[in-house]
Amino acid sequence: MTSFDTAAIVQELNQTIQNTRIENIYQLNHDTLLLRLHKPNQPPLQLLMEAGKRIHLTTYVITKPIKPPAFCMELRKHLGNGRIQSIQQHEFERIVTFTISTREGNLQLIIELFGNGNIILVSPKNNIITALNYKRMRDRNILRNETFKPPPPSGKNPLHINLNDLDQLKNQDQLQIARALARTLGIGGLYAEELLQRANIEKNTPSRNLTQQQLDNIYTQLSTMLSQLKEGRLNPAIVINESEQYEDATPINLKRYTGMKTEPHKTFNEVLDEYYTKTSQLQKVTGAKQKYEQELAKLKRMLQEQEKTLNDSKKTKERDRQLGDLIYAHFNELQQILQQIQEQKQKGKNWEQITEFLKSEKQANHSPYVHFDSLDAKNRIVNISISGLIFPIRIDRSIQANAAEYYERMKKAERKLQGAEKAVKETQARTQELDRQWMLKIEEVQQEAPSPLPEKTWYEKFRWLRSSEGFLIVAGKDATTNEILIKKHLEPRDIVFHADIVGAPFVVVKTEGRPATEQVIREAAQFAASYSRAWREMFGALDVYWVFPNQVSKTPPSGQYLEKGSFVISGTKNYVRGVQLRTAVGLRKNENQFSVITGPLETAAKLTTLYVEIHPGRQESKLLVKQIRRLLSERAPKDWRQKILSIPDAELQGSIPFGKGEVTLK
Repeated sequence: MTSFDTAAIVQELNQTIQNTRIENIYQLNHDTLLLRLHKPNQPPLQLLMEAGKRIHLTTYVITKPIKPPAFCMELRKHLGNGRIQSIQQHEFERIVTFTISTREGNLQLIIELFGNGNIILVSPKNNIITALNYKRMRDRNILRNETFKPPPPSGKNPLHINLNDLDQLKNQDQLQIARALARTLGIGGLYAEELLQRANIEKNTPSRNLTQQQLDNIYTQLSTMLSQLKEGRLNPAIVINESEQYEDATPINLKRYTGMKTEPHKTFNEVLDEYYTKTSQLQKVTGAKQKYEQELAKLKRMLQEQEKTLNDSKKTKERDRQLGDLIYAHFNELQQILQQIQEQKQKGKNWEQITEFLKSEKQANHSPYVHFDSLDAKNRIVNISISGLIFPIRIDRSIQANAAEYYERMKKAERKLQGAEKAVKETQARTQELDRQWMLKIEEVQQEAPSPLPEKTWYEKFRWLRSSEGFLIVAGKDATTNEILIKKHLEPRDIVFHADIVGAPFVVVKTEGRPATEQVIREAAQFAASYSRAWREMFGALDVYWVFPNQVSKTPPSGQYLEKGSFVISGTKNYVRGVQLRTAVGLRKNENQFSVITGPLETAAKLTTLYVEIHPGRQESKLLVKQIRRLLSERAPKDWRQKILSIPDAELQGSIPFGKGEVTLK
């Protein structure tokens, strides 16, 4: 992200996440944090920040690690439930400062988006509490308890610059104007060139040659671009190149991209979210493809060498067999040549004389000397030529021994040939396995692709489930949601349930005009009982009653006062006696994501095969969640297990009444 991008995102974040509360913090990898933010009566927001790279809201489902690293734990300790008061850009640099109100006072979370980046938590006294990366530098130190100092400015702040400041560009006579502008304002090459394009100045113009009119034009265009950012007059879009790949993500229209295809969005947050999600996914595929191609090239080179060895072994085997056969086919003739050489040597002839004798006999076309080719006295070899093949015969061995040597070499070539054939088959099998692994990797990467967060329905703000017969059952979570559920969402045809105990949610069955069956009444009653205070008190069973909407009123008897979330019930109550406190916790797979389901066993069994039942107990949710996750993963197909094990504790904890219980083992 450039300093212009940073300015645009800060302007948007101040409008969207100011005064939000930090519900939780996740560290997705070493450099990336995900903040889950809450704003009253609104769906949760997710803020991604990656040191040295990006910061934006995301609407994608993000897989969160099970075990948070130490840095994440420390941020949770200090920032949990903190309220974001403001978001600021430091001096038009690629630095964003969050001021967060906490019980320790106003803390600052600082994200540096330049170089390798950093994320630093600073105390109200401006001391460093913790940092993603600790380091000592020439101009400052990022160390625990040291006073925080921002990095030296990369240039003059464009927001505070005046026309006279731009006169300094002329003094940089050794530089072309694009470089001089980028250095003076610290805005990077992209926006330096954009300014010059808008001012109709060639980027390679020497700085010393600038006219006053050109300086005026640069200042005017800079002011125009900055006012767009400050006033929020953005044109956020993704730029797409000729290869249909994402080229850039920009908060305003850039002249350099005129004529290129763009994908506009309502906000710059949406642009960055889409851009980084898709390019990160593409990088994963590209990285996997590069590794695959390297391995494939290595195997192909190996296969070429093995196939050459195989072909050479075949030729050697065939030649040695043929030579052995030739020797036996011309046994007597070759025996006669060897005897003649030995007799000549016994008569005291030297090797030159013997060679001359054999040559003369060959020239005279005398048999068997027509087969003589040459004599290698040093190595005691006579070279024989038969049927166009020239091969050596050892003088100091019998003809049988010479033939046997060729047959033995043939056997060695045969063994080498078998080894080469085996090696070729193994390499071919490895190539096929690599292709299979590549397809699996692509499938895995595609499955890992984040999917957009589904839009929340009205009832997802409450506890809810679908009964085994398809009825929607909705329950309040607290006094506020009880109030909203009854006042806003109760309809005349619905049925209202309440456990016969103080401290229980209202539960509504949305009948949509259908007659309520005994089955849905039992399931709704168990839902109402299990999430009542009776669970905390470790009851085994409880009575639950149900009434019609016209029996529920917010008008108290004269002289009495109803607390928030409380209602008056009039008329006859219909009781379901001895309802057992039990609830199922399970997982339902939807495309590449798992969603947590809860409710009576009958409901869970209709939706999934992955569930366990829990009942009131003393085991804390932290340990109970680990047990539930382990049991569910053991019952799941192998290719699901890793994803199940990575489901965060918080997603499962929400389904455990009052944060305690025990698994009903069968």
